[in-house]
Amino acid sequence: MDTSITVKVIFGLFALLIVVRILGKKELSQLTPIDFVYLLVLGGLLEESIYDDLVSIWEVLYTIALWALLIYIIEMIIRKFEVLRPVLKGEPSIIVDNGELVIKALKRNKLELEQLRSLLRQQGIFSLKEVKYAILEPGGQLSVMKKDSESAVTAEMLDIHSGESSLSHLLIDEGEIEYKILKSIGKDKEWLIHEMNKRGYDDITNIYYAEWSEENGFIIETND
Repeated sequence: MDTSITVKVIFGLFALLIVVRILGKKELSQLTPIDFVYLLVLGGLLEESIYDDLVSIWEVLYTIALWALLIYIIEMIIRKFEVLRPVLKGEPSIIVDNGELVIKALKRNKLELEQLRSLLRQQGIFSLKEVKYAILEPGGQLSVMKKDSESAVTAEMLDIHSGESSLSHLLIDEGEIEYKILKSIGKDKEWLIHEMNKRGYDDITNIYYAEWSEENGFIIETND
């Protein structure tokens, strides 16, 4: 039994190497959803077969070979028929277009606003105001072009003058008031509603997001 498991593990390792070679030279972050399906299914096949005495090494080899062949065929079809690439591998999606948040793209990609802000923070961007273009890649990573304008320079000067970073706070997320964040910055619901009314926003539920910072004030986007 131990010998069988050893042989299966060895062949399983070679199988994974073969699949990785078929997928090409990609970083983990560049793998598309269908690439993950390839690896997950293969991993499941190997896991089930390694500890099953009823499955012979030849059956394992056949399963691996068949799966690798299917992957190769699918990859060749995608390369030959480009129209299938968006369907099977996905395509880039513009999330911020020339400084404007594309709400439909966010919803289509099932991406919450706080998730977007988290992806931006990982690139050293702490406010949507700094973003000119943001593209969500098929693998889930975010490509960003920052604004290169006088406003960005002014914001940087404000930060230097104040001696601290200009952190923004998400106060309204998809029509819902973020009470914990309000409390953390020493504000309340009445203050927020008053500030929205001053800017002509009477219906909180129609505000997709409202971001606020001490230095730069509000950035507001409605569902319209």
